[in-house]
Formats: sequence, structure tokens, C-alpha cells
Amino acid sequence: MKLSTVLSTAAAAALVAGAAMADPITLRIQTHYATEHPTGQALATWIDDVQTMSGGDITIEMFYSSSVVATTETFDAAINGIVDCDATGGAYQTGKNPAFQFVGDIMGGYDTPWQQYSWLYYGDGYAAAQELYNAQGMQLVGWSIYGQESLSSSKPIRGFEDLKGWKFRSPPGMETEIFEELGASPIVMDFTEIFTALETGIIDGADASGLANNVGLGLYDIVKHATYPGFHSMPSDHLACNKDVWDGMTEQQRRIIDTAWQKLSFQIALSNEKANAEAAAELTAAGVTLYDWSPEDRAAFRKAAQTAWDDWGTRSPEAGAILASHKTYLKQLGLIE
Repeated sequence: MKLSTVLSTAAAAALVAGAAMADPITLRIQTHYATEHPTGQALATWIDDVQTMSGGDITIEMFYSSSVVATTETFDAAINGIVDCDATGGAYQTGKNPAFQFVGDIMGGYDTPWQQYSWLYYGDGYAAAQELYNAQGMQLVGWSIYGQESLSSSKPIRGFEDLKGWKFRSPPGMETEIFEELGASPIVMDFTEIFTALETGIIDGADASGLANNVGLGLYDIVKHATYPGFHSMPSDHLACNKDVWDGMTEQQRRIIDTAWQKLSFQIALSNEKANAEAAAELTAAGVTLYDWSPEDRAAFRKAAQTAWDDWGTRSPEAGAILASHKTYLKQLGLIE
């Protein structure tokens, strides 16, 4: 073999080795989920996937139950370098830009997690959302969507008419506007206050979480009515990282994190679909009444939701752009006219 060939081969091998040997990184990430929560457990699997696929090149230090800063402050903590990434949700950031409502929970939009994931990956959603995140110095990596939430109630909640005068715990934001339009009386309160408020009759019901999660919270020890399958709310959690941190990773590191997150996302949707179906069967056997709203009532809710969408879409250019992207895709799916 000629010396020049040997030298060329050695140089090429050195370049390959250099490319493969990325600088090890440690990512500090905060989530609002506890370690024992199903999503907290799924995040532990994600961490193992990332660390294993990277050969130990990526280490993740996860802070559970918002142990570093309050949940609503996680995004800012990532922007300011207190942590590297935020594993909570975009809906907490509507105060920064109303457009975050449309990446956190569009309310009454998609019927299934798969439709909503499809918008993100195949409906121009990722590009539209990324512009919003990048403007804040953040990079959206992906979503996790556990499925439709169920309304829980101490009285029948059979359809549109039963919302009239119905007092229920609501998260802040667009949801309160939609339900007020429908005649309900939403009361914004912290998640931790729901149980006591139901016990004491301060509220008639609650928008807390999906059916299986509500079982875990013990809500159906108090109230005996719920909507299922849900229709009104399907929040998306996100993984969003400080953009400088993200850009500082190698392409290999970024792809490992993204690929593992997509696995996490879809596993969460699949496992919750199974858990909700099992919970529905158990609750029905235990005497809890589940209400599957009629197509007409679902359409009435979606119509009221669209009125709120259009209002929120005027609140910032980014909100208008993301809403337009959603509407285009929802029309393609036949969900709106």
C-alpha cells in the first residue's frame, strides 16, 4: 500500500472518530410531574433511552414535581439558564404571548392525540410553533399528549343544556371564556384545591385530567358523573430547551433526544388510551355514570370554541399565524367547515 493511501486512510479514520466523539453533556430539566405519576415514570424511561442510545454521551438530571422553581416559572428558568430544558407545557406561557394557548391546548379542536400530533409533524405545525419558541430564545423539541380530558361532576352532565349554571373548577385562559359562553360558571382554582372544593360543594364539578388520572385523584369517591370520551380539552406537554444549549449540541445528540421524545410521546398516548378504557369499565361497574355527548352537542361546543379561537387569534401576530395553521389542518380533517 502506498504511503499516501495509508495517510489518507488514517486521516479519514481520525475525522470519523472525531465526529463520533462528541463532548459529553448534562441536561438539567424540570417537570411538574412526580416520579410516581405515570408520566413521571415515562420520563424516567425516556432518560434511560437517551443515556443508553448516546452511550453515556448525554446525561439528564431531571427535577421532578417542580422542585427548582414553580411550574409556571420553568420556561423562564430555561431561558435564563437555571435549567436547560422545560418539560411542562406551553399553555403556562400565554402571558408571554397568547399564541402559546394554541400550542398548549386549542380547546375543542382535535378529537384524538393522533390528529394533533399529525398537525405538529405533517400540518406545518412544527414550523409555526418553532417560530414562537425561537422568539423566546427556546427550541421546541416535541409534545406529549395523553388524550382528551373528562369533566367530573356531582350532577348529571348529559350534554349542552346541563352546562347552564354548572359551577366547576377550570384552569385559567381560553377555557373559562368558552364555558361562560355556554352558560356554565367556571371558577379558576389551583389543581390542589379541587378535592376539598368538591367535598364542600363550592363547585359542582371539575376539569382536572383524563378519566384514569381522575380515578387516581380520588374524584369519583366524591362525584358520580363524568364525560367520556372527552371532547373539550386535550392539553399538550412539551419539551423545550434553551436554544443556545440546543444549538450547542451535535446533530447526533439532537437526533437522539428528538427520537427518544417521539417514542415517549406516542407511548404516553397509547398507555393513557388503555388506562382510560379500563377506568371507564371499572367506574361503570361501580355506579359512576359516563356521558358520551351527542354529535350535536359536541358541534355546539366546537362552535363556541371557535368564537374564542378567533378572539385569541387577534391578540398577537403569532397567535393569528398558529391559529390559521390549525384551521387549515382542521378543515382538511373535516373537523371544521
